[in-house]
Amino acid sequence: MADVQLTGVCKAFGEVKILHDINLQIRDGEFIVFVGPSGCGKSTLLRSIAGLEEISSGELRIAGRLVNEVPPAERGIAMVFQSYALYPHMNLYDNMAFGLKLAKVPKQEIDAAVTHAAKILHIEHLLLRKPKDLSGGQRQRVAIGRAIVRKPEVFLFDEPLSNLDAALRVRMRYEFAKLHEDLQTTMVYVTHDQVEAMTLADRIVVLSAGRIEQVGTPLELYEHPVNQFVAGFIGSPKMNFIPCELVEASPQAATVKLGNGDLIRCAVNASSAQAGASLVLGMRPEHFVVNGADNLIDCGVTFVESLGSTTHAYCAFPGLEDGLTCQFDGRTKIRAGDRLSLSLPTQACYLFDQQGLAFQRLAAEAGA
Repeated sequence: MADVQLTGVCKAFGEVKILHDINLQIRDGEFIVFVGPSGCGKSTLLRSIAGLEEISSGELRIAGRLVNEVPPAERGIAMVFQSYALYPHMNLYDNMAFGLKLAKVPKQEIDAAVTHAAKILHIEHLLLRKPKDLSGGQRQRVAIGRAIVRKPEVFLFDEPLSNLDAALRVRMRYEFAKLHEDLQTTMVYVTHDQVEAMTLADRIVVLSAGRIEQVGTPLELYEHPVNQFVAGFIGSPKMNFIPCELVEASPQAATVKLGNGDLIRCAVNASSAQAGASLVLGMRPEHFVVNGADNLIDCGVTFVESLGSTTHAYCAFPGLEDGLTCQFDGRTKIRAGDRLSLSLPTQACYLFDQQGLAFQRLAAEAGA
């Protein structure tokens, strides 16, 4: 096992800069997940750790060893790609053993390594089959097994579940969590799916345009987003953002005015902002309360999605092109055309300044 340390890492393709001053400490045995929208640089960052991309500047250390100039095969890492890349003419045993055979590892050691990996992944009964005889999930297990037999210090996964159907992705998330628990090895995982990130990660690294926006546990990112980008990326359905104007603020609370004139009191410390400043109010869909006591707004329901355990209501609101998204218990009786009186709980409110930076949430500080 090993830690991974990136210090001032940058990556450019010609004049185009992809990664900007990446500073990150991945702890020994940690499961860390890189998330962000397409093109944010998460796969490039992973490939830079693997040695498949040469970093333009900065330092990369694995287990304390500077590896900037070290070839991928000598970095003590193993990478599992989005594509399974199995040899179709070989059975599973030979697919998993191929790298060890090239390294001239004794046959007895190869057999022990492949058998051990197959047992961990529950594919020992499939070792004599060819890849064409397997399901997508089984092929992915073989690709992971091929990495396990190398006994790497660090596992790197590049969107390994994106080719699987929804039900199988859920099952494989459990398999990855169990694999990390069994191996206790450092794992770095790239995905664009924030549900995967929230369920798998010890810590999440949120990237945007080649920069790290925030690093933290799933709950820290959900409760304490440092800016509007992170707040909108973490959480499903995504957070609602409503333009507003600051009326008054103290270290204990802030009052803002929405475009329709409604006043909303927020448990945030926005005392650094001036009255009249243009801000953005954030509210997660699951935090709206129908017919609550305070912070009330009125809106009309335009569309309803009934998902069984939950109901999503999409509501028109002045000044918002896409309206508001609200999430309620699945037994809530709401139909398109209904008028709703929605309460925005004071302690559930977020506020962001004109640069998108979050003001301190007093509710979050208190553990709410």
